[in-house]
Amino acid sequence: MPLVQGCDAFRVAMPRGRRPQSVLVRLTAEDGTVGWGEAAHPDPDDTTWADISERLAPALLGLPWERPEDVSATTEFGTRRAAAAVDIACWDLWCRIRGLPLAHALGGTRTSIVTGARIDTGSFGIETLVGRVNQVVGGGHTRVTLTVRPGWDIEPVRAVRAAYPALAMVVDAGGRYTESREHLEALQALDAYGPVAIERPFPTGDLAAHARLQQRVSTALCPEIGDLDMLDAAIRMAAGRALDLDIARFGGLTAARGAHDRAYAAGWDVWCGGSGAFGIGQAAAVAMAGLPGCTLPSDVTDPAGGPAFVSPPVRSSGGVVGVPLTQPGLGHEVDEERIARLATETVRIPA
Repeated sequence: MPLVQGCDAFRVAMPRGRRPQSVLVRLTAEDGTVGWGEAAHPDPDDTTWADISERLAPALLGLPWERPEDVSATTEFGTRRAAAAVDIACWDLWCRIRGLPLAHALGGTRTSIVTGARIDTGSFGIETLVGRVNQVVGGGHTRVTLTVRPGWDIEPVRAVRAAYPALAMVVDAGGRYTESREHLEALQALDAYGPVAIERPFPTGDLAAHARLQQRVSTALCPEIGDLDMLDAAIRMAAGRALDLDIARFGGLTAARGAHDRAYAAGWDVWCGGSGAFGIGQAAAVAMAGLPGCTLPSDVTDPAGGPAFVSPPVRSSGGVVGVPLTQPGLGHEVDEERIARLATETVRIPA
C-alpha cells in the first residue's frame, strides 16, 4: 500500500520555439520511490495548476490506496487535465514500487507501436503540404492526420490522396461543420477519398448529428469523446466507429483504459494521443497504445529534434516506438534537475 509523503508540482514551458506549457507532478512515497505525471497546460487562465497544488495533491498525502484506481474518487474533483497528471503519477509510482512496466500493468500486449503524425493543412499551400506529407512518410509514419475546415477540405485531401494512394489518412474537422447542405456535401465528398476516419466533424456533444452522418458515409466517424458516459451513448447511437483515446481528455490512464475496453468490445478502431511536450505524457500514451484495441497508428512521440526531458526520449525510429517492458513504471527516467531549473513556478506539499 503506497503512502504518498510528498508532492511537487512544476509549471514549465519549453525554452524555445512555440514554448508549449505543461504542469508536471512528482509524487514521493514513504520509501523514497517517485512517480511522475504530466498535464498539458496551454491556457494561462486554466485551473489545472490550482487544482493540483491546492486540492488534488494535498488530498493524496497519507491517503491509503491499494491500486491507482482507488485514487479516482480523489482526482474527480479537479479538471480532467489535473486529474490526468495525478493519475499518471499514481500509476507510475505504483508500478515502480512493484517493479512492473506500466504497459503490462494496464494490460498491454504489444512490444512496439506504429506512429502517425498530424499536419495542419491551413499552414501550407498544396505543393508545400504534399512535400510535408512526403517528409512524414519518409520518416516512417504510416498514418497522417490532416486538419480541414469548411472551404479548405476537399482540395488538400484530394492532393494528398493523389500523391499517396495507399496512405492511411485521418481527416480532422475540428468540430467546425454543421448539418447545412453545403457542409454535408463536403463531408460526403471527403468520404470518397477513403480516409480511415473523419475526426470531430461536428461540435463536441452533438452525437445525434454524428449518428445521422455515420448513416450516410462509409468512413468511420470519430466524435470528440472525453468521458465514459458519452462513449456509451455514442456506441448506443452508432454515432461513430473510431475513438481518439486522449489520456488528458479522459482524466487519466484509469478512465482511458476503461474507454479502450468499451470501444474495443464495440468493434471500434482506437488510436492513442500523447498530451504534453515534456516526455511524461507521451510515455504514458505509449503504454496505453500497447493495449490490444489500439488498432490504428498513434500520436505518441514528443517533438522531434526538440530538447528531451526523459531518458530515453520518446521518439520513433522508422515510424515505430518500442514499448518499455524491461523497466518499471513509465520506463523512462526524468531529468529532475533540468525540470527544476526550467520551472517558472514550483510548489512542494508539504512545504
